[in-house]
Amino acid sequence: MNRFTLLFVFFFLSTCSEQQAKRQTYVLTTGTTSATYYPVGVALATLVSASDDVDFSLTAISSAGSLENVKLLRDNQAQFGMMLSIFGAWAFEGNGPISNPQTHMRSVTALWPNVEHMLLLSDFVTEGSFTDLGRLNGGRVSIGMRNSGAEITGFYILDALNINHEKNLSVAYLGYGPSADALQDGNIIGLNAPGGPPMAALTRAHALLGDDLTILEVTQDELDLINWEYPIWNFYDLAPDTYPGQRENIRTAASSNVLVARDDVPEEIVYNLTKLLWENLAVLKEIHTATNSMSLENALQGIPLPLHKGALRYYQEQDIEIPPHLIDI
Repeated sequence: MNRFTLLFVFFFLSTCSEQQAKRQTYVLTTGTTSATYYPVGVALATLVSASDDVDFSLTAISSAGSLENVKLLRDNQAQFGMMLSIFGAWAFEGNGPISNPQTHMRSVTALWPNVEHMLLLSDFVTEGSFTDLGRLNGGRVSIGMRNSGAEITGFYILDALNINHEKNLSVAYLGYGPSADALQDGNIIGLNAPGGPPMAALTRAHALLGDDLTILEVTQDELDLINWEYPIWNFYDLAPDTYPGQRENIRTAASSNVLVARDDVPEEIVYNLTKLLWENLAVLKEIHTATNSMSLENALQGIPLPLHKGALRYYQEQDIEIPPHLIDI
């Protein structure tokens, strides 16, 4: 958590009254403390707890990410959670790494795009697209920590591209920060790091390695293959200077991060949370630049689950067009 976030949290917590201790508290499960979910989740929870206009509190907790968040929601250890849209789709249908349908889950909103960052040391780049990962002849690449969203979606993308990661790669299971260190030390030649740009670990890696490091692009054919099961990935352009030394636009892919809730959370609670989030978006944008891409107009883009009744009510009041598949019948 950066210095601004800490100051933000301390300031708002200092305004909380004894009356807030009497509020019912709901739990928002986020991600690791070094990733984007956690600081934004803490900021949202602090906004709720400091607001005099709602009668509930929200506590943000760290977790291993999307897959663990599905389990925490299932067991009612958390009532709200952040996750990649693909995990929402898998959870609701009982697909992929989630064997049983989690029909209690409902969408609240899309958050910021989860951008695919697949990087190689430039000496190993052939065409400059994702498919280069299949040409490494056993080169060592970090896929992400074990059981993390990065690992699971990384393998999912490689499988969709018909890249045999057991044959073509030597896989390392490292977090983003350790992956950046391993690149610099020459212990790996590439990494997979999905997240909201700019990502601190990748900024550091680019600052150290410069032109010796390349972010791979995605082609239309590759995007079509990735979307074989759920059409949730779109092109995403990393503008010049997103990362140090980046002089040109880089076209990669992204899917939505989503905020979800259990369907048994009262409608009024979810309505007020949705309203508070969108009416204080400027505050969230001060916490992490990934949220700069969020807008009310795109609140439903790429979400795979039916909307919670409280969120549906808010969007209807805002005259947002609701796709039929998001209406819980």
